[in-house]
Amino acid sequence: MKTILAYGDSLTYGADPGGGPRHDYEDRWPTTLEVGLDGKARVIAEGLGGRATAYDDWTAAADRNGARILPTLLASHAPLDLVIIMLGTNDLKPFVAGTAAIAARGARRLIEITRGHFAAVGELAPQIILVSPPHVVETSNENMLSNFGGMEHLLHESHEFARHYRRHAEETGVAFFDSATVAKADPRDGVHLDLANTRAIGEGLVPLVKSVLGL
Repeated sequence: MKTILAYGDSLTYGADPGGGPRHDYEDRWPTTLEVGLDGKARVIAEGLGGRATAYDDWTAAADRNGARILPTLLASHAPLDLVIIMLGTNDLKPFVAGTAAIAARGARRLIEITRGHFAAVGELAPQIILVSPPHVVETSNENMLSNFGGMEHLLHESHEFARHYRRHAEETGVAFFDSATVAKADPRDGVHLDLANTRAIGEGLVPLVKSVLGL
């Protein structure tokens, strides 16, 4: 059986856009992906709300720097056949990174870390799929708007994700998936996903994962 690490933020964690409890286990996209792989792989979900690609958020209680935490997770879950990276939305906060282009560079650093980690211990590096986050949508949620520097900034930058992520995926030779082709954020907070759109990411990834892993 193959082992997959799903590395992400609150969208992987299953945050509810209405501020309610976390989505049930069976409704989170890593679970949906595992079901779609018909018992041929297990998917380990490592999602944390607020996590950025490779940058610090000093306002957070837990460490949100994805580059600093990733080596520990790679070591604790090894051996791995595939790592799926879906981070970047939190990078759009002006006090974290600010733009999709900088987020994409942080995502590229995660690719480098993954490959370097396994090379350092003499193990075969897993395959990697880089996923660009869904677009945000218009919202009147003041907490989100203040965190992300306003609606105009957030809308513009989130629509730049796929262009930058695709380029870095091509340059580094990893697979790419644009989650905005299957999922759309909920207007209650403009960023997080309802149940259907959360599941849609897992369902959308199934054909690509099967192809990458030869399932």
